[in-house]
Amino acid sequence: MKRSAVAAAAFALTLSVPTAAHAAAPSAAALAPAAAVVPQVLPIGVAVGALPLATEDRTGYQSTSFRHWNAGEQSADGCNTRAEVLLAEAVVYPEIGPGCTLTGGIWWSYYDEREVTPAGALDIDHMVPLAEAWDSGAAVWTAARREAYANDQGQPSSLVAVTARSNRSKADQDPAEWLPPSADALCRYGAEWTATKLRWGLAVDEAERERLLDIAAGCGGTDVEFTPAS
Repeated sequence: MKRSAVAAAAFALTLSVPTAAHAAAPSAAALAPAAAVVPQVLPIGVAVGALPLATEDRTGYQSTSFRHWNAGEQSADGCNTRAEVLLAEAVVYPEIGPGCTLTGGIWWSYYDEREVTPAGALDIDHMVPLAEAWDSGAAVWTAARREAYANDQGQPSSLVAVTARSNRSKADQDPAEWLPPSADALCRYGAEWTATKLRWGLAVDEAERERLLDIAAGCGGTDVEFTPAS
């Protein structure tokens, strides 16, 4: 399949932009809401092939360039993004105390196939780490877009609750440098990494792309689902 065709399949959106005939009498099209962005689903090999290839550059990176954790999707609930992700991913729901203190609860860390409790034993991993995002295109984003990336709950694979040990082992490494210790996690991890990069229009370098293609070759039947970020 030609790269142009793959890219077109990956990034095709069904968006409509309403326009008014004039201020006094807007047309029906102007009053109609824009269509929602449609999630894209691609076989993993096709999805990896749709990723743009570029040399990475970490010049100027600071973790403070990505504001996190902010007030989350539900700003009135008193829980920040970290807590909201924990609540969304809980296998056994915790009790929520004052200041969104989480007590009890059980989580599943798929990187290393471990059941985890309490909430404080978990890290919220950015599937594509902040430094890797910077290297891959986020360096030219606005501060607001970087904050949106760092707190992204619009796609479940963007942020994932895992053991602190596995997250800190991963650090800011890409799949050419680090993969989950559980072999059963490999296909999911490759798909979710690819989905996150496609969602945010981030590039891959040559070593990263080759490793993702290797993963895809062993993960037939795995799909990558992503929704392009607005």
